[in-house]
Amino acid sequence: MVDDNLSLRRAVLTGIGAYLPAQIVTNADMAARVETSDDWITERTGIKQRHFAAPHETAAFMGAEAGRQALQKAGLAPEALGAIIVGTSTPDQAFPSTAVHIQAALGAKNAFGFDLAAACSGFIYALSVADAMLRAGQVQSVLVIGSEVYSRILNFEDRTTCVLFGDGAGAVLLEAKSVTKDGPGVLSTHLHADGKLADILYVDGAVGQPDKSGHLVMHGREVFRHAVTLLAGAVNEALTENGLTAADIDLLVPHQANRRIIDGVGKKLGLPDERVIVTVDKHANTSAASIPLALAVAMEEGRAKPGQLVLLEALGGGLTWGSALLRL
Repeated sequence: MVDDNLSLRRAVLTGIGAYLPAQIVTNADMAARVETSDDWITERTGIKQRHFAAPHETAAFMGAEAGRQALQKAGLAPEALGAIIVGTSTPDQAFPSTAVHIQAALGAKNAFGFDLAAACSGFIYALSVADAMLRAGQVQSVLVIGSEVYSRILNFEDRTTCVLFGDGAGAVLLEAKSVTKDGPGVLSTHLHADGKLADILYVDGAVGQPDKSGHLVMHGREVFRHAVTLLAGAVNEALTENGLTAADIDLLVPHQANRRIIDGVGKKLGLPDERVIVTVDKHANTSAASIPLALAVAMEEGRAKPGQLVLLEALGGGLTWGSALLRL
């Protein structure tokens, strides 16, 4: 029998931050640029608007703004920070990493940092790595950031994909703390990938392929076909690992890709709408930034409260997917 009063070392969320570019692009604005309509976009995705970055609003700039908020809310000085992990598919440069640019901007002189590429699953992957480092005692605090400028890799000749994405950044500060079994912190993370499905969602090019377009390519029907089943599986994996059922979950914070996918996962789990956070209507798909942005909204609205069990899930290009369960 496990002693419920036994002290455990966990990664506890102590601060959160968010940044969205000032420019809001509505569906009407998109319809003025490509052959589409508000009704078409809304019906298929639930998206009503998105934010597009100005030239100075890079992944590093936005990530630093979100990270600064998270540190301030946690009351942690930048020089006390141990590490920065950034999930991004749209870094400022091939190298150095976005994370070290953020380190410099924050004045986190004692932190190390690196980027992690897992497309829309980037935040879940980064959270998992941070959790492992904190549990192992390698560091005492990690700033986990998702920051994306997808507006710069969109093909505006492809009306089926360019309307789906937006820009933004979200950040959480995780700190290692001793807690009891029912105390706060990350309970488990679960990561998956299937490279055989790499050709249904990808960016056509990189530094190593100068003859490619560098635009995002997505076969939407194929992605949708896999998404609900894989995401529900990752969610159930987290529940089983922790001896829980969907009824125990206070909030589901899904990757904000498509309202129909979000609704599909919620329905499979039997969760009522009020226990599922939806921000895709306001932010569109911000890739690795979407989960921390959605969690920040939930906290700001008072829907995410201390003591609640929160389940995070995401799927992205790779295909990659995963889930994380934490108690606030």
